[in-house]
Amino acid sequence: MSDSNEKPRNDLYEQRVSEAKVVRKIVLYSIIGLAVMGIIAIISGYFYFKSVLGPVDSGEGEVVEVTVPIGSSSNQIGQILEDEGLIHNGTIFRYYVRYKNESGFQAGEYALSTSMTMDEMIEELKEGRVMEEPELIFTIPEGRWLVDIATMIGNATVHEADDVVDVLTDEEYIESLIEQYSMLTEDVLDEDIRYALEGYLFPARYDFIEAEPSIETIIEAMLDRTQETFDQFASQLEDSEYTAHEILTLASIIEREAQTSEDRYKISGVLYNRLEQDMPLQVDPTVAYAIGEHLYMTTYKNLEIDSPYNTYRYRGIPIGPIANPGQDAIQAAFEPENTDYLFFYARYSGEVIYNETYAEHDRTHQQYRQEWVNAAKEQQEETETE
Repeated sequence: MSDSNEKPRNDLYEQRVSEAKVVRKIVLYSIIGLAVMGIIAIISGYFYFKSVLGPVDSGEGEVVEVTVPIGSSSNQIGQILEDEGLIHNGTIFRYYVRYKNESGFQAGEYALSTSMTMDEMIEELKEGRVMEEPELIFTIPEGRWLVDIATMIGNATVHEADDVVDVLTDEEYIESLIEQYSMLTEDVLDEDIRYALEGYLFPARYDFIEAEPSIETIIEAMLDRTQETFDQFASQLEDSEYTAHEILTLASIIEREAQTSEDRYKISGVLYNRLEQDMPLQVDPTVAYAIGEHLYMTTYKNLEIDSPYNTYRYRGIPIGPIANPGQDAIQAAFEPENTDYLFFYARYSGEVIYNETYAEHDRTHQQYRQEWVNAAKEQQEETETE
């Protein structure tokens, strides 16, 4: 009886051993297959980037004359080189320049060859000489509204402010920009957003060789600068729970609330704390933007406006930016200061007072609110006198 039972057990054992061998073979072959695919992918990637970074023409090549305008970004330079057939891909040029931490490109005229590698062109672009002085120079300050920037462009150029706004609000043009800039997404096309490009017009000094650049040229120069800024924080954006549009919206609030760099990072920390606790942001500049007027002080009646921009009525990050922030405010939105504060109050003098509890914040508010009341009265008297 025992012998008859032993045989089935031996057969079962041999069957399991055989099955285990088959499983081990399958696993081994799978690992080998994945390793081979990985090696192929690495080799393919290596040869792809080698070809992209290499010359367009491995022979004698053709000499092409190109002009790099004053103030050109790496994105613009890459596009110029790609359009002239000197490199394979302008986008890869931009990321390669960023990877190598290259800078110091010079405006000027160049005679470049299609037989040059990307590294050779980068070195050549550092040796240029300026052929022309800029014909048009103007500066856009931080924290301005889109309509104010349109007025500034109108004052500095041959274009009318209304024409600038028309281009900035042209839906077909905006859709073409979304395809061109990775920072721009379909979020800006939300019908409740006042201006799709609000927040994306980078405040800086702009130099143009042309005396009369087109409105599109001016707008895209500003967008290039914003894109370059976002490229600097690509890893932080990837790790963030917020989109580029939301980060820029936070940056616009920070820009409007803070006058110093130190306060930008602290206020950013407060905003993040409130978002994490699902508290309304309750920041006055969003109310002013919702109303469409620059307010010296926010009244309780102002807080009642029903707008997706009003952070007193709606929780979370507003529907879109409320101004056009600069580099420091954008960085602060990516890198908030770690703090326990949940409240802040900006005095008329510019000093910002931070509190951890509402009771402390309310005392601060009552103590200094009269400063804003007095300032508002003085402003009203000045307006009536004028």
